[in-house]
Amino acid sequence: MRIVITGGAGFIGKKLARALLARGTLMDRQGTVQPLRQITLFDVVAADGLAHDPRLELRTGDIADPAELRRLISEGVEGVFHLAAIVSANAEEDFDLGYRVNLDGTRHVLEACRALKEPVRLVFASSVAVYGGDMPDVLDDRTILTPQTSYGAQKAIGELLVHDYSRKGFVDGRALRLPTIVVRPGKPNLAASSFASSILREPLAGTDAICPVDRDVAIYILSPRRVIQALIHAFELGPEAFGPSRMLTLPGISATAGEMVDALRDVAGEQVAARVKWQLDPRIQKIVSGWLPDFDARRARAMGFAADRDLAEIIRAHIEDELGGKIA
Repeated sequence: MRIVITGGAGFIGKKLARALLARGTLMDRQGTVQPLRQITLFDVVAADGLAHDPRLELRTGDIADPAELRRLISEGVEGVFHLAAIVSANAEEDFDLGYRVNLDGTRHVLEACRALKEPVRLVFASSVAVYGGDMPDVLDDRTILTPQTSYGAQKAIGELLVHDYSRKGFVDGRALRLPTIVVRPGKPNLAASSFASSILREPLAGTDAICPVDRDVAIYILSPRRVIQALIHAFELGPEAFGPSRMLTLPGISATAGEMVDALRDVAGEQVAARVKWQLDPRIQKIVSGWLPDFDARRARAMGFAADRDLAEIIRAHIEDELGGKIA
């Protein structure tokens, strides 16, 4: 089986590639377990930090170039994980770039899949940013989408495209609304949710972190471990599991910034938690406050998806996976 991962140089793309290579197989559209012959990581920059593997191919290019996408997703490709995106705050600040990558890029991926003789199984990484505005206290998959950012609007449109291309039989798609992924390794990015990782990652590494939102601002989160499990599980589910809707919000944990710092204190101690400094950024506060506070994910749980047990599990997973088990 040949697989393409767009956004493959990102940390989720690389973690997914490592997990697939270690696994060695995926279930195809006929329900048959197939060996993975090739995994192509595609991004605007080359993926680094990956061990050599003859099954791994690294390619660079522009996700918004339709000719490039047709060369990338060619005959023989059976699966696509579409992760490439401009993140939330960057998409809000650069309107044209956000739509070029997040909307046009998604359409070009789907059109390249449509050109193949057999429908490709496609997993699209959407976001809980598709929700917003005047929301109920608890949301579910039937809640009307009213995104309050360009990023959220772009993801919502992408979901509808995946659904319609699947309805027409051009692809076998599924769109996963990802909670905010915590803890992201590396450096802060331009996502409005970046602070949710920073206030855990930096203190655990021995440096101070700025929290730009109030202690009581809630965010819906999921660990990288669970996200990778979800992406692979979604790929192997048959279309009948999704029923009439190819959109699905993953289970997560709803936690406030204050609760996250409290959990950091419980796991790593007061000295580490004291490295979080509170400094309100009204722009970030406004964006994050428009996101969903909590979600009824019984549909996703019934399909076999799972959330982390608690914040402590998320923090300990980061310590084990990214810090070699050691706290600064």
